Amino acid sequence: MEKRAFGQTDMQVSILGFGGAEIGFEGASPETVERLLGSAIDAGLNVIDTAECYKTSEELIGRTMSHRRGDYYLFTKCGHASGLDGEDWDPNMLEASIDRSLKRLRTDYVDLLQLHSCSKELLERGEVIEVLRKAKEAGKTRYIGYSGDREAALYAVRCGAFDSLQTTVNIADQQAIELTIPEAARRGMAVIAKRPVANAAWKTGRRPDNGYHQPYWERLQQLRYDFLQDDLETSVGTALRFTLSIPGVCTAIVGTSKPDRWAQNARQLEAGMLPADRYEAIRTRWKEVAKPDWVGLT
Repeated sequence: MEKRAFGQTDMQVSILGFGGAEIGFEGASPETVERLLGSAIDAGLNVIDTAECYKTSEELIGRTMSHRRGDYYLFTKCGHASGLDGEDWDPNMLEASIDRSLKRLRTDYVDLLQLHSCSKELLERGEVIEVLRKAKEAGKTRYIGYSGDREAALYAVRCGAFDSLQTTVNIADQQAIELTIPEAARRGMAVIAKRPVANAAWKTGRRPDNGYHQPYWERLQQLRYDFLQDDLETSVGTALRFTLSIPGVCTAIVGTSKPDRWAQNARQLEAGMLPADRYEAIRTRWKEVAKPDWVGLT
């Protein structure tokens, strides 16, 4: 598994990381998560990314992988109360949320603590950033980041407070390639690509039932990339290789609750990044077709 420098931090991260949303939202069993993450780490994955609001995700990761804490970098996100007293983004609640995440994850610290898609207005006020700074000073996290999109993400990049940006970018969502990722790279920030295969919204050949995936289905109906006619494993591999070919991207977070899926994605990356002409063809098609309201989707 290829590794890349994670911005100006001391981390060298696997280009394929694990996103913890699905295991929480889909109610994966501890046995499934142990098999999934254990085999992925054995094969070279060293990034696990989760969040405070992914239901049981943090608990599952802590229960099954805390004994291997030295084998991977652990990222989480904070901001939503998710059962705690207080409103989302309240500084006191935020402090309690960070401590809860550490307890769930069965660790004294995370490698990266990220603000979870808060607004530009909240970032400008500064209190939420200060909570993360204090957590870093207290040794609860080694680095701090922002996870989000559009103008809020651009502010997060420009304000100079963060070590990393996690943002949506994929074949059906390319605003960040021009809006935020180049600026982050110039500033030495690490970039994490979320939703890097556009939720494979084309996989069934019909409009997805999941409303979270439907905007990508609609966009792809107009983009009509020829590679989407390939078998699913190959087309997903092309989509993933595109995202990882974007200059500035350090790692792509792929979520799954299926133990064999990570290995399939890893095999696709054995072919390397997309050739320049294929990458540019996807970019050109986007520029020809994309509508002004095709902004980054969180």
